[in-house]
Amino acid sequence: MSTGFFKVPTPINEPILGYASGSAERTKLQQTIADLRAKQVEISMRIGGKSVKGDKKMPMTCPHDHQHVLGYYYEGGKSEVASAIDSALSAHKAWSSTPWERRAAIFLKAAELSATKYRMQLNARTMLGQSKNAFQAEIDAACEWVDFLRFNVHYASQIYADQPVSSPGVWNRVEYRALEGFVYALTPFNFTAIAGNLPAAPALMGNTVVWKPSPTQVYSAGLLMEILEEAGLPAGVINLVFADGPEAGDVVFSHRDFAGIHFTGSTSVFQTIWKNIGNNISNYKSYPRIVGETGGKDFVVAHPSADAKALAVGLVRGAFEYQGQKCSAASRAYVPASLWSQVEAYLKEDLAAIRMGGTEDFSNFVNAVIDAKAFGKISGFIADAKQDADVTVVAGGNCDDSKGYFVEPTVLLTKNPKSRTMVEEIFGPVLTIYVYPDAEWKQTLTLVDETSAYALTGAIFAQDTYALEEAKAALVNAAGNLYLNDKCTGAVVGQQPFGGARASGTNDKAGSYLNLLRWVSPRTVKEVFVSPVDFRYPFLG
Repeated sequence: MSTGFFKVPTPINEPILGYASGSAERTKLQQTIADLRAKQVEISMRIGGKSVKGDKKMPMTCPHDHQHVLGYYYEGGKSEVASAIDSALSAHKAWSSTPWERRAAIFLKAAELSATKYRMQLNARTMLGQSKNAFQAEIDAACEWVDFLRFNVHYASQIYADQPVSSPGVWNRVEYRALEGFVYALTPFNFTAIAGNLPAAPALMGNTVVWKPSPTQVYSAGLLMEILEEAGLPAGVINLVFADGPEAGDVVFSHRDFAGIHFTGSTSVFQTIWKNIGNNISNYKSYPRIVGETGGKDFVVAHPSADAKALAVGLVRGAFEYQGQKCSAASRAYVPASLWSQVEAYLKEDLAAIRMGGTEDFSNFVNAVIDAKAFGKISGFIADAKQDADVTVVAGGNCDDSKGYFVEPTVLLTKNPKSRTMVEEIFGPVLTIYVYPDAEWKQTLTLVDETSAYALTGAIFAQDTYALEEAKAALVNAAGNLYLNDKCTGAVVGQQPFGGARASGTNDKAGSYLNLLRWVSPRTVKEVFVSPVDFRYPFLG
């Protein structure tokens, strides 16, 4: 067990490559994309350091070109999940007792491999499999993933070094033990970095993990697993499984040694998981750690003093980057009547300049939504909005899934601040705007706070200092990440620890020491150098 007195490299955020026209990195990335499109890969589960193929051979396709098959993965079932749990439990003793510096070195090596040798392939797989443009892939699959790995080691060193005071003749110390049992990492499609961090963070702290990624992210998840193993991750520490969610849950949440879940996904799924854990609570060896980041109905609220152009750009970027498929994406906005005509003009101007299409064409700002199910849900919201007498389509509103799952960036204007698209999570490129009378600023802040069950991200635009402070106070519980005069997306590891509360999750702040604390179970040790040999205290004399 490490004492923590070990200086790790000071982390810095991984520099973002620009992929400008004619640049060497652009040429290299384009060639990597072409190479991947020209061949099909097969991805197996990794259980106990071995490739395991399930019975179902499942295709991986491009969301923006859904007839193009990138390769296949092999889906298993309950038996493979059970095997992964057994493997994790078998590896637990050796891994949890490994000096933390050695564990840290593995993840630091994975960071270097990801930033160099595998950078282009990580980005290319994310672009092709998850339909992210070059910039969105770069800040996610390369930079954020690398930042998670490096900063987690930095924060772990701080945790291990946090020790209690000792009295004369006594040495007090705290051992930060791994949880007793296995951790289940259930990861989303929308961020390659999150998919990697959810199993990696608990593993760094000495836990062993069963990792089930989203089926629509397997193409890049398989590469993440390769990188971790090349970096020296021992067999059984992280076990990658592909299985139906409810089937896997039946095995995981009924297991006596289930120690915790690290989750990012929908609120409804997370609430179902919480109920299942509660129903099984008497079966567990320990009370499981439940860490989850779920949905959002993220807001932008503007004061009459706001800069109209900055507000419009914040809305375009916040709502439509990665097709609005970010938990933090702007989905509802509140604009004062005095600014609306300017903001509307800027929005229309910018949206008219945006191109939509495949990720291979670097001139496309918007790409496809992830799959047919998402396309159907998002297009359904837009169709319903078009039938609502209180709603006007300001821009966009067209959908086409003939080649790829394309949904135009759509701006809706509503007269009803509680209309469906102002309240329900859509997870797509749909922004609904409510124009409020300037004199109703305070009432609008109350409206923002009370409209949604979520509390993930939000943004306030104002040049009036007092207005900023007033809004911050009124919306104190409305967002776990609050942005002033900026879009409500783009949290950077080490700079803006990410997470929200209410229906948005447990707010355990990925990208900070707070999250890592959830994956340790401290033990306090008191050592007395000269033990008392007489029970009597002085007052008895």
